[in-house]
Amino acid sequence: MANITAQQVKELRDKTGAGMADCKKALEEANGDMAAAVDELRKRGAASAEKRADRDTNEGVVATKVSENGQKASIAQVTCETDFVARNEEFVDFVGTIASVVFDKSPSTKEELLATDINGNKVEDRYNEILAKFSEKIDVSKFENLETSGYLVDYIHGGSKLGVIVEVSSSKINEESRALVRDIAMQVAAMNPSFLDRSTVTQEILDKEKELYKQQAQEEGKPADIAERVAEGRINKFFKENCLVEQQYVKDGNMTITDVLKQISEKAGEDVKINQFIRYSIGG
Repeated sequence: MANITAQQVKELRDKTGAGMADCKKALEEANGDMAAAVDELRKRGAASAEKRADRDTNEGVVATKVSENGQKASIAQVTCETDFVARNEEFVDFVGTIASVVFDKSPSTKEELLATDINGNKVEDRYNEILAKFSEKIDVSKFENLETSGYLVDYIHGGSKLGVIVEVSSSKINEESRALVRDIAMQVAAMNPSFLDRSTVTQEILDKEKELYKQQAQEEGKPADIAERVAEGRINKFFKENCLVEQQYVKDGNMTITDVLKQISEKAGEDVKINQFIRYSIGG
């Protein structure tokens, strides 16, 4: 067995961020070969991940990337067990790398993402390095890539635990109107709408809600015909609370998001609609 020096251990630690004892053991098993020791630590990270598979990951980071012309974007979420790891600079950088790979390569599955080459190494190698450094379950839990002929705007809430992307139908978005689209993204972050508009609420959901409201009204002692009317009224309230375009604008309670869209349309010189929104939230 090769004589492993403290300098070699330090060098491997600097390269990988793994613990001193793990670095020394990896170098001993690799007979002093630095490259082989790095591979050994990566394998160990992957192996230890299997042992952590049943742990909960309620912390993490959400990252986004949007092109300058606003027509391409990505969003990615990587979860971990503790806030200590979620706030670590190397972990945050790793999540940013994942968002960039999703943006550049458009992988459709986690396996495809991990197999992607970046700077001569697979994403999986970088992932295993992160697993080797932190003794936690870390999961690339979800990601999406979007392209549009309209315009995409992102918003990351403080702490990077919540991220939103909003797609609008027009590409004629200047700085002023972009700020308003970003306000809509902030609305999605704050109010967590379940639906875009009434057309996106399924009949099954409506029937369940209406039946619940009727039952509540009858339990309050109202006769069946009155309970029916009460249920209809509460359905309208349900739309206003859960459909983004009907929600009260958090920055001005006298407006709805539909009113904000009218302002954006005026600035764009054409009718602007929200095509979709995506909201990733750690732990929710």
